[in-house]
Amino acid sequence: MIELLTSPEAWAALLTLTALEIVLGIDNVIFLSVIVSRLPELQAKRARQIGLALALVFRILLLSVLVWLIGLTQPVVVVRDIGFSWRDIILIGGGLFLIAKATHEIHGEVEARDHEDGGTPTASAFFWVIVQIIIIDLVFSLDSIITAIGMAQDLEIMIAAVIIAVIIMYVSANPVARFVAEHPTTKMLALAFLVLIGVALVADGFQFHIPRGYIYFAITFSAAVEAFNVLAKRNRKMAVK
Repeated sequence: MIELLTSPEAWAALLTLTALEIVLGIDNVIFLSVIVSRLPELQAKRARQIGLALALVFRILLLSVLVWLIGLTQPVVVVRDIGFSWRDIILIGGGLFLIAKATHEIHGEVEARDHEDGGTPTASAFFWVIVQIIIIDLVFSLDSIITAIGMAQDLEIMIAAVIIAVIIMYVSANPVARFVAEHPTTKMLALAFLVLIGVALVADGFQFHIPRGYIYFAITFSAAVEAFNVLAKRNRKMAVK
């Protein structure tokens, strides 16, 4: 442990891996922001806290079973000369879930313009939100940790990077969720991002890797355009006053 603290290579690995974990955590934060948006503020805050706590727990638990995790990358099913590991199957299932959930939410947002039921979210709604958070946390955690294993050799470095990344996710989750709640158009954009991320997960499961740089560039570019739209709308309101 002392050797790691005095090793420039270890610090470089920690910085690199932390940056990667933060980037991968963007998916988690977007999903949390969208999925809790229909809950009352108090329940939404609790759901975000539970979701991020589970993200940290799942990542550390997965790091503690490295040998088992590495085994998940071995093919267990072969279809037309393509081998699918448990990791591939989980990514495909998680990606399809994300696509289905985002599509359902987009449909709900569009229909809500004409059919607002005004119902109050129940305890069962909160429970279902937590179940969905658990499912997606598992998928994102698996993808994140297997990536971390390929980048660092020391368990201490991986755990430290995961903890730092989750802390940053926790700090950013509330502002992101608040912004999405205050600007309905950004929620639709976030849902579109989830569809995009789901497609990338399914593609990874079928061993067709879409470089994450392309995806995050598209997300960043679209978010920047939306930020200008929000700013322009705010300036128009101020001009009217």
